[in-house]
Amino acid sequence: MKRLLALASILSVSTPLMAATSAKAVQYEVAATWPVSGAGHWDLLAVDSARHHLFISRGDRVQVIDTTDGKEAGTIAGTDGVHGIAIGADGHGYTTNGKSNSVTEFDLATFKRLRDFPVNGKSPDAVLYDAGSRRLFVFNARSNNASVLDVASGKEVATIAFDGNPELAVADGRGHVFLNIESSAHLVELDSASAKIIHDWKMDGCEEPSGIAMDTAHRRVFSTCQNKVLAVTNADNGKAVARVAIGEGPDGAAFDPATRSVLVPLGKNGALDVIRVEDAGHFRKMQSLSTQASARTIVLDDGDHRAYTVAAKFGPKPADGSRAPMIDGSFAVLVLAPKSK
Repeated sequence: MKRLLALASILSVSTPLMAATSAKAVQYEVAATWPVSGAGHWDLLAVDSARHHLFISRGDRVQVIDTTDGKEAGTIAGTDGVHGIAIGADGHGYTTNGKSNSVTEFDLATFKRLRDFPVNGKSPDAVLYDAGSRRLFVFNARSNNASVLDVASGKEVATIAFDGNPELAVADGRGHVFLNIESSAHLVELDSASAKIIHDWKMDGCEEPSGIAMDTAHRRVFSTCQNKVLAVTNADNGKAVARVAIGEGPDGAAFDPATRSVLVPLGKNGALDVIRVEDAGHFRKMQSLSTQASARTIVLDDGDHRAYTVAAKFGPKPADGSRAPMIDGSFAVLVLAPKSK
């Protein structure tokens, strides 16, 4: 652990060349705040760049926000225990329904429910659509496995078991999926065509990885860790490249190749850490933007380079240890955008 932290310190030291490159780094701002109606906690987000829609999981439904004006565009009801949303091909999207152990397919234009698929797992959570294989990878939090669905037939074609509970995943566009295993701090590489594990790497110096993003050009995977580091892993050999200090409470990550920025929302700090990718081996925290406490998940719109997170305000935590109540009318979307010159 000490050696890895020392390595992170070395990698974060600026050289003259790095300083020149970093002068062009982009700063972010909270460009807008959009109120969203209704009660209910939230989890993961998804964005449909083509149709300008943001999808927000709200416990028993998915709310849809028009990203051109921040207005509510619709609701996908009946997704009991919804966690994740994936944007697929052919105008279809998918939700994972944790309480019914199922996936709902819906129309991206009309938000109409089309089909429900059962999965052979417990509490489906994160979900990823792989365009190359045209398969849906559903990560089941309470059965430590993934259900691989053929979206054409709606059938589960494979089940992948893990040594620990799966968290978020990212695809590299080359037929590989990378997945954080939260309980054991491993990074797993899957082959999307065979639906098999091809590598399983321990991430030393990382505790409870959750958020994940990837710089496909440099072949670097970014995992957010609860011990306040961003773990950077070589996607080709699993070796640790760096450990970059971040704030507290990350639960998501996004990477924008256009700004060369890793975006890490911090729910406990109420901030967005912006990590600059200088090159394949050098990374530097450029900004810690004040957002709002509880803003912990994130999604990037590749079309306009804006990112979205959501947050709410809460009352005092009850004496019985249950969740603090959300204050009515406080739930909102925060639009995170590169500052205009």
